[in-house]
Amino acid sequence: MALMRLQPIYGLNTFKRDFDRMFDQLSNLTWEGLDANSQTPAIELKETDTDVILRAEVPGMSAENLDVQVTRNAVAITGENRHEQQSETKGYFHSEFRYGRFQRIVPLPAKVENDQVKAEFKDGILTLTLPKAADERRKVVKVNLGETQTVEAQ
Repeated sequence: MALMRLQPIYGLNTFKRDFDRMFDQLSNLTWEGLDANSQTPAIELKETDTDVILRAEVPGMSAENLDVQVTRNAVAITGENRHEQQSETKGYFHSEFRYGRFQRIVPLPAKVENDQVKAEFKDGILTLTLPKAADERRKVVKVNLGETQTVEAQ
């Protein structure tokens, strides 16, 4: 007779994995009609002394189907991945491609000059270089005996 050890943690791990999978599926839902096939782009946000750089992953999208709007405090990326009409008269058709409309609003860590944005769209990656507003750039204060000078960082 083989001796088996009781592993109560194994059941908890299975429950956690199933629970995480359920929330992953729910996170793909949108509030407009709860469309499980739409997706929001993943982003990277980087702040330098002079710029805020936003990269958004929008695979399979063309520039014509994207709308990017920039305010001083946020970036709104809207797009639509249209479904190509296919007719299958014989056989079986299965698709896991995601189609539909999405919108992602990204709050920025600093105010930007929204009329000086540089954009690049290559290989499904949208890169926005957003220059910081002059009042948002880091300032260095040099203190001398009896006087204060403000010097803008380079």
